[in-house]
Amino acid sequence: MDSLITAAARALATGDPLGALKRVSLRDDAPALALRGIAMAQLGDLVRAKDLLRKAARAFGPREAIARARCVVAEAEIALVSRDLGWPAKALDAARAALEAHGDRSNAAHARHLRVRRLLLIGRLGEAELALDEIDPAPLPPALRAAHELVVFGIAVRRLRTKIAREALARARQAAEAADIPALRAEVESASAMLAAPTARLIARGEEHPLLLEDVEALLASNALVVDACRNVVRKAGTVISLATRPVLFALARVLAEGWPADVARHTLVARAFRARHADESHRARLRVEIGRLRTTLRPLADLSATEQGFVLTPDPGSEVIVLAPLADEPHAEVLALLADGESWSSAALAIALDTSARTVQRALHQLAAKGKVQSFGRGRAQRWVTPPVPAFPTILLLPGPLPND
Repeated sequence: MDSLITAAARALATGDPLGALKRVSLRDDAPALALRGIAMAQLGDLVRAKDLLRKAARAFGPREAIARARCVVAEAEIALVSRDLGWPAKALDAARAALEAHGDRSNAAHARHLRVRRLLLIGRLGEAELALDEIDPAPLPPALRAAHELVVFGIAVRRLRTKIAREALARARQAAEAADIPALRAEVESASAMLAAPTARLIARGEEHPLLLEDVEALLASNALVVDACRNVVRKAGTVISLATRPVLFALARVLAEGWPADVARHTLVARAFRARHADESHRARLRVEIGRLRTTLRPLADLSATEQGFVLTPDPGSEVIVLAPLADEPHAEVLALLADGESWSSAALAIALDTSARTVQRALHQLAAKGKVQSFGRGRAQRWVTPPVPAFPTILLLPGPLPND
């Protein structure tokens, strides 16, 4: 490898893409194309970066399997950053296997981390944890150790394990300092800010309070009956009853919890659950049916009794009833939660992450765009969606995936 290629590679490893481009910007041989592609990716021109990496992969000869594999891994990282979740995962697995076969353990570990990050992004936390267990961070260079700890942090946050998250963050900060890459240090500080910001609201006895992530963890481990409006479940300690597919029942449970310890009038329940301004006999009949279903569903956790004016939720003696709600009650909050990461998403990628149809996501995006909550650029398959610079609320509890603590 000639001196210019070596110098450019070192510049990229230290987070200096401009320094790398100064050395190889006028060259079109395969190694230079690959380095130019990585440099353009670091500068944010992902379209140009992807094109250069593909040209480099084609330019490498049949005996340069390791170089082609590195190009594939770099392209996979660009796909992840640009939220191209349809990028073929099998190609990344094949590249990782080639790197391991040729002894390039650092880039093979990077490929494994990319797979874990994709699984984390789409909420498949169990698979992400299993894949992460296969990686030993000890022999990795500082930059990769920082990336590893950030993935550990991300999983811990989604699992609501704040102690583990803080420990991973401390290790990531130490590794980022050793790597001396400004962008990596900034990523660690951004993750740290997540733990210091309110992430939900507590509603109880007519009062509201913001909660940090560790407060949410403590609440869910307590003996309180929690109506979780972030996940549309009702939970107490280790028992969780999901009402995610039964919106009317969850709406009734939330209204009753917000009114506790008092009862809630029938007309209020009808208005909130059925969105009806005036309750007629058909609404009252439907309310009786839905209250009966809710009583049966919640029986393991609480009782539901009729009063003269309406209905009251009755937990076990000594238990509080608390509503855990997002900082802002927004329609299509789960879409906003994904877009709030600051990256541009296609509707197809959002559908993959949310495990729903592209049509459903498109309807949500157009409704949010009409309210100025999201913006789009490009057309057709190139159309991407972003949120304005300051999101309306932190979003950890609204991201897709298993329920916290499950």
